[in-house]
Amino acid sequence: MPKSVPTQLAALAMLLAAPAQANELRADLEADMPGLMELYRDLHANPELSFEEYKTAAKLAKRMRDLGFEVTEEVGKTGVVSVMRNGEGPTVLLRADMDGLPVIEQTGLPYASKVMATPASGVTTGVMHACGHDTHMAGFIGAAQLLVDHKDSWQGTLVMVLQPAEELGLGALAMIEDGLYTRFPKPDYAIAFHDAAAPMPAGTIGYTPGYALANVDSVDITVKGIGGHGAYPHTTVDPVVLASSIVMKLQTVVSRNSSPLDPAVITVGSFHAGAKHNIISDEAKLQLTVRSYSDESRQLLLDGIRRVARGEAITAGLPEDLMPEIAIEETYTPSTYNDPDFTERMAASFKARFGENRVGETPPVMGGEDFSQFRRAAPEDVQSMIFWISGTPQPMLEALETDGTPLPSLHSPFWAPDAEKVIATGAEALASAAIELMPVSGSSAAP
Repeated sequence: MPKSVPTQLAALAMLLAAPAQANELRADLEADMPGLMELYRDLHANPELSFEEYKTAAKLAKRMRDLGFEVTEEVGKTGVVSVMRNGEGPTVLLRADMDGLPVIEQTGLPYASKVMATPASGVTTGVMHACGHDTHMAGFIGAAQLLVDHKDSWQGTLVMVLQPAEELGLGALAMIEDGLYTRFPKPDYAIAFHDAAAPMPAGTIGYTPGYALANVDSVDITVKGIGGHGAYPHTTVDPVVLASSIVMKLQTVVSRNSSPLDPAVITVGSFHAGAKHNIISDEAKLQLTVRSYSDESRQLLLDGIRRVARGEAITAGLPEDLMPEIAIEETYTPSTYNDPDFTERMAASFKARFGENRVGETPPVMGGEDFSQFRRAAPEDVQSMIFWISGTPQPMLEALETDGTPLPSLHSPFWAPDAEKVIATGAEALASAAIELMPVSGSSAAP
């Protein structure tokens, strides 16, 4: 349907106003960038693992207090909630995640992490911000500074959340269970960004209406058998053969039970059994990651895993008391759903501010992000959106285009984003979104 003349005029006015509005925020941000980059390098060199972000949280909590926020620490163990009330109006939640990964950094950066730690696995390893959470935190602080400096441009309540343990998929839920929506103002809107190792220039924004990231389930299957001598397999029920049958048959749950129009993944990431060449063990262990979007699809996959494991065991002749044991983690990362209308609204705002060439729709991915919990905890009340910011340095893009050199992915020991562009884009995008969502009464102008 063609747009009405008033709508066209309003859109034109928004586009014409955008450069002036953007310049004011951008000028202030440029002055802040040296300090934000110093913060980024400090965070990058000193990462902490999930639920161990004590120094990181304390460091950032102090900055938020210095900016005038009401700050509460130790929410969901190591989370930080900062609140600024600025008159009557909507409540907007901005979130950044804080945890690093058990990865030995190999970027060669002068401020590369040399931190060592021992996670729950018991294996001492290096620690690195291999997922770019250091850029998220620096952009978050940049947005907070801009919103304080332009407090006369917005009206409402700002809730800024520094979340622990995103890499475990547990931090957002821990904060919600610790009263995030009861002890603090419940948001009308929740927004976050994530850096991306994307084949796009650094600073490019990607958005996905609807499902953007997947449900993430971890499933452990213990396959029982009847052990014995490898030379006499007829006297045994070999759990290696049985587990292998389960692995192969599991793929039919996706290919033959799930709709081809409904993305789904079952990956067996670990298969352990036996200890010697000529011994048939009595047990094999499988570890699976399971990805889906809707709750219905998730249930179909989990039910299919149970059915396949039991059915293959029956086919192998196992008695009832030796049926496979299936353990599905009770805590899982729910799929991230970007409210479509809200996402399109924010995308239009970003296009007006940054230009059409820097903002584009991107397909959903099967990775997980527990930012989903902020909407899921109150789906009738909270509209949410997470968006991507490419951090791919120009030399990497050129190598990809000229000789096909693959880009390092997130979680790679070689991932070194163009931090300055990610931080600057993230800070401006978060701040401008909050200003748009909390307009001053009687005013539609934004800096």
